[in-house]
Amino acid sequence: MGQRIEIDGTRRVEDSVIVSTNRSLTGTLGEGYESADDAREVDTFGAKAAVDVFASDERINRVYVDSNMLVIRRDGGWDDDSVSAVSRVIEEFFLFYPDAA
Repeated sequence: MGQRIEIDGTRRVEDSVIVSTNRSLTGTLGEGYESADDAREVDTFGAKAAVDVFASDERINRVYVDSNMLVIRRDGGWDDDSVSAVSRVIEEFFLFYPDAA
C-alpha cells in the first residue's frame, strides 16, 4: 500500500549526501533537523522522513528536507553501502507494507 519514491540521483559532498527524488516531501520552505527527537516535535512529511532517516544509521547527525531533495550529513562520510541503505529508507517512506511491494 502506498507508492514507492524513486531516487532520481545521489551526490556525495564531503560528509553529506544529496538525494533527489521524484516526490515532494515539503512545501517551498525546507526543514532541517539535528536529531530524531527534534524531528518528532514536528508533524510534517519532511519531519517524519527525517525520523526514519535518523533511525536508519546512528552516524547521521543532520537531515535537511526541501521539496524533493534531502541533504543528509553523516559522521565519517559515506560509502556505497550507507548511501544504498539511506536511499532504501527514502524509497520506502510512503509504503505502508514495504516488504509486500
